Amino acid sequence: MMYPRPLQELFRWCSRYRSIRLTADGLRFIVLAIGVGAGAVNTGNNLLYLLFAMMLSLIIVSGILSERCFKQLQISRRLPSSVCANEPVSAAFVLMNRKRRAAVFSLHVADVVNGTVVDRDVQVLHLSPGASTVIPYPIMMARRGRYEFEAIKVSTRFPFGLFVKAASIPCPSSLIVYPEITPLPGTITDELVVLGHENSLRQHGQGTALHNLRVYHPGDDSRAIHWRTTARRSQLIVRETEAEDQRRLTLVLAVPSEAELDVARSAHFEHAISLTASLAVHYTREGYEIRLLLAGQDTPYGMGEAHLARMLVALALCEPAPASSVDWNGQMREWPAVSDELRLVILPWSAGDVEVETAPMSRVLVASELR
Repeated sequence: MMYPRPLQELFRWCSRYRSIRLTADGLRFIVLAIGVGAGAVNTGNNLLYLLFAMMLSLIIVSGILSERCFKQLQISRRLPSSVCANEPVSAAFVLMNRKRRAAVFSLHVADVVNGTVVDRDVQVLHLSPGASTVIPYPIMMARRGRYEFEAIKVSTRFPFGLFVKAASIPCPSSLIVYPEITPLPGTITDELVVLGHENSLRQHGQGTALHNLRVYHPGDDSRAIHWRTTARRSQLIVRETEAEDQRRLTLVLAVPSEAELDVARSAHFEHAISLTASLAVHYTREGYEIRLLLAGQDTPYGMGEAHLARMLVALALCEPAPASSVDWNGQMREWPAVSDELRLVILPWSAGDVEVETAPMSRVLVASELR
């Protein structure tokens, strides 16, 4: 039997945003109601007819009252600004009952993430008319990448516990989960710190060491005048200081192809991404100017938390190359070496035929050997 199109659309909308299922108590109640109805028909007893009608009315009232819990209920979600894989953080549901007279009872709130319902174990037993509440809950993402939070699923057993009625409220938002940040081995950090100090840049900036002497220009700070040279030349000379310990670091991650990844190598690739992210976090805190190179992607030199966030986003969304085979030597040669930088090349696993043609201060880290 074919239903009219408007009716089909109504059924489709109801099945998408509303669902209902019997509880164990509800099933027993329905069976008992059918038994009472059958007894009333067989015996013609008016008392059984009255009891059967009351049981049916309880089912109808249960549907009406449970539906009223969802009416004029405003709900939203608050997500943290940054999340790393396997790091517990807090999110929150914000609920507001916009009804003036009726309260809301016995709500269970869950997330819909990437098409899957994720139970957050959030219960709202009572929400007064016109009241609002913020309910925090912990989240922990096991893997890096982009997560789509599509909706919030609200369910209730109110008033009699016969049915579980659920409503899916669209609340789209996305969250990029950064790679897992892990402590770096002490031997690596000690060695690289020494190399970084040996490779510091000499450039103009705030510091104490003399960088250059030049003629005074209007607007220059009078405290920067170099009086001894000024007296010797009979001309105002100012000194420029050298920025203290300005160091550059380039992180190069070798990205394998999809064909090269099996279960074991996929774990090594994820560990390489985590190692690269951990290095970026560590050397950002050390005050390095960092550049990140991936296959086909270049994040230019920068410093600070905003630049670190850009690098972590690039690593979070990094995927294996689609080519059947990837020339890692070609990836290494794609990025020309800079003489005044410290370059770290991170390989997911050991590859004896990889030639790293980079600056003299470069180091190669094999993720599979650093677990």
